[in-house]
Amino acid sequence: MTQRRSHRRVLAAVDAVCDAAASSEAVTLLTVVEAVALERERPIEIDLDTPLATGVCGQRRAYDDHDVIVLAPGLPNVERTLAHELGHIVFRHEGAEIAEATLEASDDLIAYMLSQRSLRRNEPVPMDDIAEWEAETFASMLLMRLKTMSGRGTPLSVLRYDEAIG
Repeated sequence: MTQRRSHRRVLAAVDAVCDAAASSEAVTLLTVVEAVALERERPIEIDLDTPLATGVCGQRRAYDDHDVIVLAPGLPNVERTLAHELGHIVFRHEGAEIAEATLEASDDLIAYMLSQRSLRRNEPVPMDDIAEWEAETFASMLLMRLKTMSGRGTPLSVLRYDEAIG
């Protein structure tokens, strides 16, 4: 199955999450995570204590009866990583094993990787690339929506207003 990047798909997911948030009167990212867990009838735990491999900021772990979002200690932007991992949960991405260590990315390695990516423009995009793009785009859109709500009055009234006008 080949899949393409779709802003509409991501926007629909953000809308669904915001609908669940409005129903639960969730107005912060943490309460939005709780609202998603309630909507899915599947708990989501947030783990701030488990160390992750070097270079890994966050990880979603799926278990039989719940999900865990592990966030690396000392992140400069915890909300961004939390929203990204929530995106993986919302989209039900398969996930992948993380290597114990990541390579240090030199300027030469980055240039090589970018040149290889540009050669593959007309080839189908691998599913793991799409999953990362979806999670990152979801995080951007969700955080922007939450920030917009906090700047337009009380967040709950903004949620209800946005819900009413669609």
